[in-house]
Amino acid sequence: MENESTAVEVKGVPSYGGKYVQYNVLGNLFEVSAKYVPPIQPVGRGAYGIVCCATNSETNNEVAIKKIGNAFDNRIDAKRTLREIKLLCHMDHENIVKIKDIIRPPDKEKFNDVYIVYELMDTDLHQIIRSSQALTDDHCQYFLYQLLRGLKYIHSANVLHRDLKPSNLLLNADCDLKICDFGLARTTSETDFMTEYVVTRWYRAPELLLNCSEYTAAIDIWSVGCILMEILRREPLFPGKDYVQQLVLITEVFFFPRHFPASFSISRPTGLSLGLSISFIMNSICRRYQDKLHISALYLSCEYYYGGH
Repeated sequence: MENESTAVEVKGVPSYGGKYVQYNVLGNLFEVSAKYVPPIQPVGRGAYGIVCCATNSETNNEVAIKKIGNAFDNRIDAKRTLREIKLLCHMDHENIVKIKDIIRPPDKEKFNDVYIVYELMDTDLHQIIRSSQALTDDHCQYFLYQLLRGLKYIHSANVLHRDLKPSNLLLNADCDLKICDFGLARTTSETDFMTEYVVTRWYRAPELLLNCSEYTAAIDIWSVGCILMEILRREPLFPGKDYVQQLVLITEVFFFPRHFPASFSISRPTGLSLGLSISFIMNSICRRYQDKLHISALYLSCEYYYGGH
C-alpha cells in the first residue's frame, strides 16, 4: 500500500436522503454512511483501490475506510475480499488489525463497491524502513516480538497468512504493530490452498519459488526472517527482479552445500542455464529431504553470513 500525504479538504454531498454522503477523493467516488464525517483524507492506495481516514461521529474515533471498487467484477478478487472479511471478523488479537464495520450498500441492486472500516494506524513498516527514522535494537526486538505474537495467534487458528511483508504490518506512534491484509490467507483445512500464487516475491520461501505441491506455516516464518533483516539493513534482503534472480540471491546468501552430510553430493548439471541449474539442485534437495525436513527449516538452519564467509 502506498501512503498518501495530501491535506486537501474533501467536501461531501449528501445522498439517499442524507443517510449517506459522497466524497470525491483523488478522482475516486467515496460513498459512506453519514456517521463517518470529515475530514475525509486519503491515507493509502493499492491495487485494490484507496484507503481514507474519517471520524466515526458516534464514537468519535478515527477509522480507516478501504474502498474496493467493482469488487465483484473479478471472481478471484471477490473471493479474496470475502476471505479477509470472514477471517478478520473471527480474529481478536492485539497484533491483528480489527474490522470495525462493513458499510451496507445504499442500494442492493447497484451493489458494486465494498467499504471495509478498520481501526486507524499511523503508518506501516515499509514507510518506516524507507524513512530516516532511527531504529534502535529495542525497536527491532519490539517489532519482531509483536509480529511473531500475532503470527502465533494466526497459526493457532490453522490459518496461513501467505503475504507477510513490511507494507502489511501497520504501526502507530507508540510502535504498536498490527498484521493486516488477509486477502491471500488460507486455512490449512482447505484442499486447494496449495495451488494459488502467493506471497510477494522478495518474501517468498524457496518451496514456493520451486512450486512445491505442499507447504506449511514455515512459509510465513521465512517471510518474518526476510522482514527482520530488512529492518536491520534498511533494504530488502532478497530483492529479486524475477524468479531466477530470486533463487540466485537466496543461494548466494545461504552457503548451504557444506552443511549437508558427506554422503550427499550434488554435481551441477552441464548444459543448463543458471536458473535451471538452481532449480535442479533445489529440487534434488526437496526430493532427498521432503520426508525429513521442511525446506524452509533446511534454509534457516544454514549459517547466515553478512559481508563475507
